[in-house]
Amino acid sequence: MEKMKLKLLYADLQSDIRIIEKELETALDSSSHYLKDASLHLLKAGGKRIRPVFVLLGAKFGQYDIHQMKNVAVPLELIHMASLVHDDVIDDSELRRGRPTVKSQWNNRVAMYTGDFIFAKALEYMTKIENQKAHEILSNTMVEICLGEIIQIEDKMHLEQNIRDYFRRIKRKTALLISSSCHLGAVSAGAEEQVANHIKRFGYYVGMSFQIIDDILDLTATDKQLGKPAGSDLMQGNITLPVLLVKDDADIRPLIDKALAGTMNEDERQAFLKKIRKSDAIEESYRISNLYLQKALEEIDALPNNSVKKSLRDIALYMGKRKF
Repeated sequence: MEKMKLKLLYADLQSDIRIIEKELETALDSSSHYLKDASLHLLKAGGKRIRPVFVLLGAKFGQYDIHQMKNVAVPLELIHMASLVHDDVIDDSELRRGRPTVKSQWNNRVAMYTGDFIFAKALEYMTKIENQKAHEILSNTMVEICLGEIIQIEDKMHLEQNIRDYFRRIKRKTALLISSSCHLGAVSAGAEEQVANHIKRFGYYVGMSFQIIDDILDLTATDKQLGKPAGSDLMQGNITLPVLLVKDDADIRPLIDKALAGTMNEDERQAFLKKIRKSDAIEESYRISNLYLQKALEEIDALPNNSVKKSLRDIALYMGKRKF
């Protein structure tokens, strides 16, 4: 239902999104049945395709040509997919979007090579773009994403971190790729530099808001809505904003410690979820997310008049206000 609501916000792009969807299937073809089946397994699990949408919306500020833009949109989605495959190995996740992960369906070795294969396919697609700056943006994005993965490993189980550490982590984990999607769309379509920079910053701010909401929903949504147990982030050792805000609460800290130690039982998980949902941490996390969202909306206001400004605003509000 939520994904359907999102699709309605960019209904006029649906025919172009279908072209990109077909291109993604083509990109993931391989003579190896392991690589092909594992890659398509993730693709067919669905997804909001937010990054390709932002590529196309960014391109609307320049010379829009879907046959050129698909060569930018496809690799951005492939990079995202590859990072998910690797994340699930690192986090030992069994479910992704309610379906078994690649590492669960096959094994860690197949998952790691599948992620590498998808990354390589992203680079292959970008060779079709002649814009030098676009290549520089993409290569820098991939380097920063890899740094983000290492930072996430370093920060795992480390409860005595600060909020700045968290922001640094989610910038590389989520915001950077969304920002780059917006930026690459505009740059590849030949948009003016000032316009491209505004939409780049829009992507960063909306990406930060999006990830904070995602981390809130991991604690407030139901297991069914999430397609995995609520509180999975903490049980995997990932310290999110709401947890950072309650880590010194004497009533909740023992349960956090149990989750990180891997000794939390089901009754304790439910007790932890109940306590954190009643705490001020959820409201404060929403407040911080909304600050980023408002900055994103300000960047939209600074863009030249264009019919896609409404779509950008509507999608940003959806991402910053969604319930799951």
